[in-house]
Amino acid sequence: METNTAHLGIYSTLADWEVGHLLAELRTGRFTGTPWNVVTVAEAREPITTMGGIRILPDLVLDDLDPVSSSLLILPGGDIWDAGGGGAFAAAAAQFLDVGVPVAAICGATAGLARAGLLDKRHHTSAAAEYLTATGYAGGDRYVNERAVVDGDLITAGPQSPVQFACATLRRLGLMSEPTLQAYEGLFHRGDATAFPVLMQAQYAA
Repeated sequence: METNTAHLGIYSTLADWEVGHLLAELRTGRFTGTPWNVVTVAEAREPITTMGGIRILPDLVLDDLDPVSSSLLILPGGDIWDAGGGGAFAAAAAQFLDVGVPVAAICGATAGLARAGLLDKRHHTSAAAEYLTATGYAGGDRYVNERAVVDGDLITAGPQSPVQFACATLRRLGLMSEPTLQAYEGLFHRGDATAFPVLMQAQYAA
């Protein structure tokens, strides 16, 4: 059986914590029973250093990324977006959405997508409505004040919602049942110990 692949956009100052939950669940498949490949993609071959100081050598350069060979594009936050950069990654996101491959963007990446016009006609969220308004985009009436929002193939979230970002993406991909998703958020967001047995049951089933 072919293994699905998620492509992770990487750039210096990438916000490690924003995508940690999602990457761990995709790669291990511990609660889904479906491990994915995770492939890192950068604009150049040189290593990048995340906000947490982790040095990553990219697997692939952005110019060689073909949306049809992917099942998901993940775009974390990072200083690149607030500096007005990231245009090449936003262009890649547009290509993914055009061919119906999901894009999951969190924190600063949502601002990059806003500048590229990708949020103008899609419901979305971010760190705050004012954060996106500052980009000058035309999608303010589509902003939803939720932890994570899914509109078709686009998943968005703010930096305060890495667990909800993971859950929304896994839900969109159909990788976890609703009870498992609720237990996942209960344990990893609220620290609800009663959710642990539900996750263990999902793990044994996987």
